[in-house]
Amino acid sequence: MAIGRNNNDTLMSEINVTPFVDVMLVLLIIFMVTTPMMVQGVNVSLPEIEHGDSIATEEDQLIVSIDKDNKILINDFEVGIDFLKEKLTTIFKNRTTKNVFLKADKNISYGTVVRVMSEIKGAGVEKLGMVTLPLDTKKSKI
Repeated sequence: MAIGRNNNDTLMSEINVTPFVDVMLVLLIIFMVTTPMMVQGVNVSLPEIEHGDSIATEEDQLIVSIDKDNKILINDFEVGIDFLKEKLTTIFKNRTTKNVFLKADKNISYGTVVRVMSEIKGAGVEKLGMVTLPLDTKKSKI
C-alpha cells in the first residue's frame, strides 16, 4: 500500500498494483516453462497384441517397469533386481490387494522379464498383469 504525499499536501492511499502484476507474470512464466517437464511415468516401448483387457482403476495401481536400459522401476522409483522382492514385500504389508502390472520394453531380453516376474511372484503377488498396446490392424495388414 503506497501512502505518501502528493502535490496538494494530502495523503494518497492507493494501492500500487504494478509490482504485484510483475510478480504474477513472472510466476506465470515459471509455471508455463516447468509444467511440460513434469512428465509422469517411464518411457517404455510396449509390445502390441491383438486382443487384451484394459486395466481396472479401482485403486492406486502398482506398476513395475523395465525400460530399454534394463532399469527396473516400481511406479517412478528405481530399484535393483536384487531388492525388488524385498521392496514389494514391504509395499504389500499395507495393501489389501496384491496386484502388480508389469510394463516391459519390447526390446529387452526374455530372460530379464522372466527373472523380474519371478521376483514379483516371490513377493506374494496374487495377480500379475502385463501392460501392452493394442495391435494397429491397419499397420499389420500392409
